[in-house]
Amino acid sequence: MLEKREFYINGQWVSPAVANDFAVIDPSTEEQCAVISLGGQADTDAAVNAARAAFDGWSQTPREERVALIRKLSEVYEARKSEMADAISLEMGAPVDLSRNQQVGAGSWHIGGFLKAFETFEFDRDFNATEKTLLEPIGVCALITPWNWPMNQIILKAIPAIAVGCTVVLKPSEIAPLSGLLFAEFMDEAGFPPGVFNMLNGDGPGVGSQLSCHPEVDMVSFTGSTRAGIAISKAAADTLKRVSLELGGKGANVIFEDAHPKAAKAGAIRCFRNSGQSCNAPTRMLVHKSRYDEAVEMAADVATNTHVGPASEEGKHIGPVVSEAQFNKIQGLIEKGMSEARLVAGGLGRPDGLNRGYYVKPTVFADVTNDMTIAQEEIFGPVLSIIPFETEEEAISIANDTPYGLTNYIQTEDDDKRRRVARRLRSGMVETNGQGFAQGSPFGGYKQSGNGREGGVYGLEEFLEVKAVSGWAAE
Repeated sequence: MLEKREFYINGQWVSPAVANDFAVIDPSTEEQCAVISLGGQADTDAAVNAARAAFDGWSQTPREERVALIRKLSEVYEARKSEMADAISLEMGAPVDLSRNQQVGAGSWHIGGFLKAFETFEFDRDFNATEKTLLEPIGVCALITPWNWPMNQIILKAIPAIAVGCTVVLKPSEIAPLSGLLFAEFMDEAGFPPGVFNMLNGDGPGVGSQLSCHPEVDMVSFTGSTRAGIAISKAAADTLKRVSLELGGKGANVIFEDAHPKAAKAGAIRCFRNSGQSCNAPTRMLVHKSRYDEAVEMAADVATNTHVGPASEEGKHIGPVVSEAQFNKIQGLIEKGMSEARLVAGGLGRPDGLNRGYYVKPTVFADVTNDMTIAQEEIFGPVLSIIPFETEEEAISIANDTPYGLTNYIQTEDDDKRRRVARRLRSGMVETNGQGFAQGSPFGGYKQSGNGREGGVYGLEEFLEVKAVSGWAAE
């Protein structure tokens, strides 16, 4: 069993002020795989104070020095990517192939995207002949990250913040902390100055709340549930710090009559990816009535033929969900769905042959209406709800009838319709016809899916203040 009780503060690995052991559970086996310590107020203060002390110096370093260190980090990340893949598989159950190619790969992708965006980024901008607009680092940033795509989220926050001259305190998920601890090792190996990057473990009510209301923290960037995002916003309000939130989603995948023949199949596969543990998953499939029966059959076939197994197995299967709490929540919502809609695949309990581990059957419900619980609540598991529609207007209305607004999807061969509907969907992202987003594309949502954007230029700007200066002499 791994013992990982230390925190990374001010360039050193340090013991917690007060020991507070916390078991890390392998979701594939339900066995303890590691022990960490949860931090307390003294640890939070130490990390924040280190970041504060380092800020003045780091914020004034030439951008070339910051870029050089990020490039070094990228080299370390690449050299040790197999370690990272193993850590992610162990802590949150991503199958090894998914962990290597997508979980770890997402981190590499975003580092490259930020470096590319940073090459031409302008911190000093001419407003007119006599006035300058300066973009300056906001200060000390608390980064609170989730367990479902750990490297994706850590790198989307840490790299842009540090690149623009901020200093940071990272609190990864205590449920899946091993990747965050390993990332701290990478930062240390890359040679960032003491205090620029700090990492401590803790839970939401403890370290998460302490960071959110800390008077020396200038900004909180959080990814997680809408419930937690609201709590963080309230905690941060007394100090009026900036809060950037990437929260839940209930994405609609609108399949029109003229969509690709395999659109429903692709949508179901996408819904079940990462065991459904993605905020941008297309969990509501809206299908034109002329294609509805076909789509239900196709999605049910995908669910039936999606293999579920341990994270340690090679292959394209899906693994367990992350924890007992998540497993129980998903089972409760599946049970609720069985009382509301027509179950066509999956259902309650573990898949056959899996008696231990937090495994969920890929599940499909048909004849769903958008007022049902399973259509409104973010389930965060491999559960798909299929809803029929007749007209374009009805599809738009159903898609927008949700508290969330992260990612919606459109499938149609009619380009005018595709663009027209994309403009009317109330979400931060709209993916059309399976075309993925480019490197550096802004990631974020409307409504209760949060505020702010991550990735590329938009991600860099998130960690900057804007200063107007008059009377700037010509250079």
